[in-house]
Amino acid sequence: QVQLVESGGGLVQPGGSLRLSCAASGTISSIYLMAWYRQAPGKQRELVATTTSGGSTNYADSVKGRFTISRDNAKNTVYLQINSLKPEDTAVYYCRAEVRHIGGYWGQGTQVTVSS
Repeated sequence: QVQLVESGGGLVQPGGSLRLSCAASGTISSIYLMAWYRQAPGKQRELVATTTSGGSTNYADSVKGRFTISRDNAKNTVYLQINSLKPEDTAVYYCRAEVRHIGGYWGQGTQVTVSS
C-alpha cells in the first residue's frame, strides 16, 4: 500500500507561481515512477509530468518550460513547480505512484485556480 497526500494548491493570479507537494508513505521502495496529472472541469484527466526512480523526467507539451517536477527522496516527496500560470491551468492536480507488480495509487488531489 502507498498513501499519497498532495498540498500546495490555491487561488493565484495569472502569471503567478505555485509549488505543489506530494508526500508518499507506505511501501515506497517499490515505487518506480511518480506522476502529476490534472483534471479541469468537464475534461478528462491528463498527464502533466513524470519522474522515475532513476531521475528522468518527462512533460506534456502544454506545460514544457513552465512546469518542473522534482523529488526529495529524503522526504519521500515529489514537487511540481508551476510558473507563469494561465487560467487554462485551473484544475484539480493529482499525484500518482506506480508500484512494481501492483499498479498505481492516486492522491486525493489539490485544487489550483488561476483567476484575476
